Amino acid sequence: MSAHCCPPELPSARDKAVDPAYRRILWISLLLNAAMFFVEIIAAGQSDSVSLLADAIDFFGDAANYGLSLAVLSMAIASRAKASLLKAASMAGFGVFVLGRAVWSFQAGLVPEAATMGVVAVLALVVNVGVALMLYRYRTGDSNMRSVWLCSRNDALGNIAVGAAALGVAASHRAWPDLAVAVGMAALALSGAWSVWRQARGELRDGAVAVSVSSR
Repeated sequence: MSAHCCPPELPSARDKAVDPAYRRILWISLLLNAAMFFVEIIAAGQSDSVSLLADAIDFFGDAANYGLSLAVLSMAIASRAKASLLKAASMAGFGVFVLGRAVWSFQAGLVPEAATMGVVAVLALVVNVGVALMLYRYRTGDSNMRSVWLCSRNDALGNIAVGAAALGVAASHRAWPDLAVAVGMAALALSGAWSVWRQARGELRDGAVAVSVSSR
């Protein structure tokens, strides 16, 4: 009877992390992101689009992050937090690389091919929205789970921006819409990296305090 009188206890972040459904979603996400990396890296080379290149690198990084998340799912919170620090570093590295590539493309005066950008951006958006919807219920877990959610959310936003950039390039015959979106995606990656880094550091600090208290 008490089960009907009181709301059920919400699952902890660790309970969510070892959820078989969550593990299955991560595997699906990994495979989809790996496939889209190859699609976009080829399209970026053909179209000279920095924003597509940024998205391709992001897909590669996400596939690696999903693999890392699968490896640490059943580990202690400290191990998952350390994995999150590695993810944050990779997200920050991606942002810095894209900023450098945007500067180089600007100096070279390359104008991307808009049609390829648009088609691939729509395909990538379908993939990322699907992944984001699958991961939505796990967005409030520990830093490891939060980093996975942030990656999928950022990807979907990035795809919409790449599509808008394609329209801008087609209308203006200039590279600046592509470069502006690439810089924005880099900034989003840096912001997400800082958020994950801060949460992971807090989890490590809280864990150290808990161990210190329990050892007294």
